[in-house]
Amino acid sequence: MQSVYIAGASSGSGKAAVILGFMEMLYAVNRKVGFFRPMIATAPEDDNLMTLIRSRYALPFAPEMLYGCTAQSARKLIGGGQYDEFLKLILDKFKRLEECCDMVVVSGTDFRGLIPSLEFDFNADLANNLGCALVVVVRGFGRRPTDAVQALQLAHESMRNRGGDVLASIINGVSPEYLEQVSARAHALMPTTEKVYVLPAQPTLRMSTVGEIGQALGAECLIGEGDALNQVVTSYKVADMEVPDFLAHLEDGCLVITAGDRSDIILASLAAEASAAFPRVAGLVLTGGHRPADSVLRLLEGMEQTKMSILSVATDTFQASLNVNRIEPTILPGDERKIAAALGVFESNVDVDDLRGRISVRHSERITPLMFEYQLIRRAKSIRRHIVLPEGADERVLRAAEILALRKVADLTILGDPERIARRCAELGLSLNGVRIVDPATSPERERYARVYHELRQHKGISEQMARDVLVDVSYFGTLMVYCGDADGMVSGADHTTQHTIRPAFETIRTAPGTKLVSSVFLMCMPDRVLVYGDCAINPNPDAEQLADIAISSAATAAAFGIEPRIAMLSYSSGTSGKGEDVERVREAVSSVRARRPDLKIDGPIQYDAAVDASVGASKMPGSEVAGRATVFIFPDLNTGNNTYKAVQRSSGAVAIGPILQGLKKPVNDLSRGCTVTDIVNTVAITAIQAQIEVQHAWVSAAPSKVAPAGASLAVEAAVSA
Repeated sequence: MQSVYIAGASSGSGKAAVILGFMEMLYAVNRKVGFFRPMIATAPEDDNLMTLIRSRYALPFAPEMLYGCTAQSARKLIGGGQYDEFLKLILDKFKRLEECCDMVVVSGTDFRGLIPSLEFDFNADLANNLGCALVVVVRGFGRRPTDAVQALQLAHESMRNRGGDVLASIINGVSPEYLEQVSARAHALMPTTEKVYVLPAQPTLRMSTVGEIGQALGAECLIGEGDALNQVVTSYKVADMEVPDFLAHLEDGCLVITAGDRSDIILASLAAEASAAFPRVAGLVLTGGHRPADSVLRLLEGMEQTKMSILSVATDTFQASLNVNRIEPTILPGDERKIAAALGVFESNVDVDDLRGRISVRHSERITPLMFEYQLIRRAKSIRRHIVLPEGADERVLRAAEILALRKVADLTILGDPERIARRCAELGLSLNGVRIVDPATSPERERYARVYHELRQHKGISEQMARDVLVDVSYFGTLMVYCGDADGMVSGADHTTQHTIRPAFETIRTAPGTKLVSSVFLMCMPDRVLVYGDCAINPNPDAEQLADIAISSAATAAAFGIEPRIAMLSYSSGTSGKGEDVERVREAVSSVRARRPDLKIDGPIQYDAAVDASVGASKMPGSEVAGRATVFIFPDLNTGNNTYKAVQRSSGAVAIGPILQGLKKPVNDLSRGCTVTDIVNTVAITAIQAQIEVQHAWVSAAPSKVAPAGASLAVEAAVSA
């Protein structure tokens, strides 16, 4: 069941009532419903909506689990240029809660101090990153039909630009005389697959209570706690006149604001509240920090029948009036009247059974880069593996190692001079507690690794002394750690070429049983999905059988990272339209894969646009189960693949993770020399996940095939640095 993100398209949308309706609808059939707020103003106990939902639905979660961060923390992170860390903090806390629930209802932010259009965009992006279906709440209060429908249209345009998954739209608080008109226009505007509900204005929900006003002002309640605080305020009056004139201006349900030393106004308000001849006063706000005289207080305390609350604030009358005017209506815990009004208008105008059914069958296939990164880290942490990082002299590696250690992603060994690394960490303010640092030149394991390397490579003329000498090289030392089982995987390449990184692996670790070819893929994190591109880094001109090997290995890699493999074998023509040697090579590769792995979904030759775009795919290759839905893209040669992944990365803003090597017995992965700290963190997580998976399930074709000799896959000289 997909979680739901409820976001107002602007301030004053009344989304609290919609959230209450969703919680009631889902809680009735499923007790494992959570509630989450990405950001709260101060502390959880001060958040009215969170307190209301926790108490009404008896949520068995600590308050700290129900929100991402405070506004102060958000300002600090965003102001410090750490926007991604801000999103990761929210995502991490949300996922922890989601693991304890069947689904979560998320309440979007509240438009406090931000530009409304930008805040809705933020909520839309956050819903994508949390993997939630979005419910858009549009303000109908005080709007004419054209304005309300236009606001709905603008909100949907913003969502479509972000590839958002809209569950439903709600135009909330429409004037009763406009209901039919707004409903007809909204349904004509929206696609038939998207639900639009129009909720009529409920006057009770648009009015604040005395208790809400008191809480917003930080007022002290002198008289009238309990039910008196739930009195609805219809208007407010500033009393700075004589009693006769004051009484002439009273309106039913008004809030009177006056100086705290105006005993005459206080007593006149009490008399009016008790008299059937005058309008009812909902409450008083006494300003200036003045309290009524003791005798007046005793009189007030003895009046048991009054339903009027008296509040006291420190601000002067003018400022208090301004503050009251800014207060947005809400629903406080215990205000059963407002709760009933909110649920009544929701349940009377929303097809609850249909909406509940739509939620229960929904499952989002959207994966944003942030979601994918979170999943990588989470999977890597589940069964920690030991990863060696040979490039201890690189600052990016040290920074990534600190992050990995703090998040407990993997056990780490860094290769390099311990004193130099310690000095560099001190300069950078880094802490590598728990990270092992080994100098290959002085390590007692060097002799053991040299003997192993000599045994493996003596047929190539490597002497014992040459083996000892080569083990000073960090790439060889790290690779032998992996080969001998002292580490589960290696990540290098930030400061070395691809050839320098992978040659030792080709010489020692070699290909896994059943695999003829070592190849590579990039995980391309698009705004709303993750695609697999292969081979973009290793094999320059693969023949038909090698293309088939790359496709089968890439499908296994995709499946290992939760991506359903639908393989597109790319060419400059689609289907049977093209001829020539290059097209025939791709066609032969497709036939080979189908013969060896009939369980895989594969098609080709196919052009990129037909593989990725549903409408183009339906036109060029009708009936194909891959066209328009491909997730694994196999390029015909290295030139095409390397240029394409870089073009897509730079032009679309996609995050390219890789190259990830596939086909080795144990995982060794290469970094780009232009990599970032985040790239290193992600690649270490990927390598740890590869190490978790049994070789025969993750990296080997299910069909048995003859294992190539040790040197068969060594295309090292042709390897291209990413």
